[in-house]
Amino acid sequence: MGVCWSNRIKAETPTNTGVSSKNVSHDGNDLSSRISSASGPQTPRSEGEILQSSNLKNFSFSELRTATRNFRPDSVLGEGGFGAVFKGWIDEQTLAPARPGTGMIVAVKRLNQEGFQGHREWLAEINYLGQLHHPNLVKLIGFCLEDEQRLLVYEFMSKGNMENHLFRRGTYFQPLSWTVRMKVALGAAKGLAFLHNAEPKVIYRDFKTSNILLDPNYNAKLSDFGLARDGPTDDKSHVSTRVMGTYGYAAPEYLATGHLTPKSDVYGFGVVLLELLSGQRAIDKNRPAGHHNLVEWAKPYLTNKRRIFRVIDSRLEGQYSMDQAQKAAFLALQCISTEARARPTMDEIVTSLEQLQELKGTRGTHKDRRSVGRRSSNAAPRACRSSAEEVSAAAYPRPSASPLYAL
Repeated sequence: MGVCWSNRIKAETPTNTGVSSKNVSHDGNDLSSRISSASGPQTPRSEGEILQSSNLKNFSFSELRTATRNFRPDSVLGEGGFGAVFKGWIDEQTLAPARPGTGMIVAVKRLNQEGFQGHREWLAEINYLGQLHHPNLVKLIGFCLEDEQRLLVYEFMSKGNMENHLFRRGTYFQPLSWTVRMKVALGAAKGLAFLHNAEPKVIYRDFKTSNILLDPNYNAKLSDFGLARDGPTDDKSHVSTRVMGTYGYAAPEYLATGHLTPKSDVYGFGVVLLELLSGQRAIDKNRPAGHHNLVEWAKPYLTNKRRIFRVIDSRLEGQYSMDQAQKAAFLALQCISTEARARPTMDEIVTSLEQLQELKGTRGTHKDRRSVGRRSSNAAPRACRSSAEEVSAAAYPRPSASPLYAL
């Protein structure tokens, strides 16, 4: 399915996916219980085996048409290469279509039959999300396979995706605080750690901010498993596959060899952590020369304790201690190491982020503020600070498709 980076755009994950997580096990917050309860899909399996063993609701096309009010344009939550994602309503108990404003809200992703993506990635979503359950994975409620129609029904995530909160400007997207950004990083890390400890291991392969969805309390959940793959088994060190993913997040050794390992996900996590710290995109051709690639630009600053403040988002001024900034920067630097073996495991990352949250210290000292004030003019512009918990819950404008590419 992959071609070159420049001429294939993969579908955007739904911006909002929803329902209550009452059927999701919450004891996964403990790392040891996550590991013991993780049981991933066994492959290879036929389409029939995947659909029959998924424990998901098999919706009819008529039911989803009713739930989304005939896929009305004003119900669109997002659009991408996969197709469009619609807001719908279903009964919380029976999962039958419900009137708007009643029951529970869901996100219905409808495959574009003429799009770049297709049945294989639709089936991959069911294969993984139909069997893997964790508080930091988005919940897949059901699917529809009827004639040429292929749809997926997810829980609705009212705060949308992390990409919009980090990079969009406007009334609906106030700057997220340091505390919330580190909370999102920890939640996403727990989701990846759960996948890596499943049996067999699952490699996510497309970790990025647009695939991190947020609930009303800014709890992070991973979405879009269309590119996920089972990891190496037995004594194998990697799986070989055609290179697919998103430019700027893919690990260098994966790009060079097609060898996929859990450490490939760790590199992507490091890029996202760097985006959370800086408020800047992984790749942005609108930035000055030498600053297009965030990892390449930031690395020299991350290695110098006195210069890391040139990387940190100026909108976070006064919200963190020097110790917190240094530890977060060092963790990001470890994750984006060009040597896969030098990167930490996701379990180790979870531990580091938990320790980071526990750090106490003087925040926003005069010295810190001067350091921030001297940062490069390429850093994100200052904005009026606002606690993320105070962000309005109003409806978001329709997002554009995220830049998802494949080789």
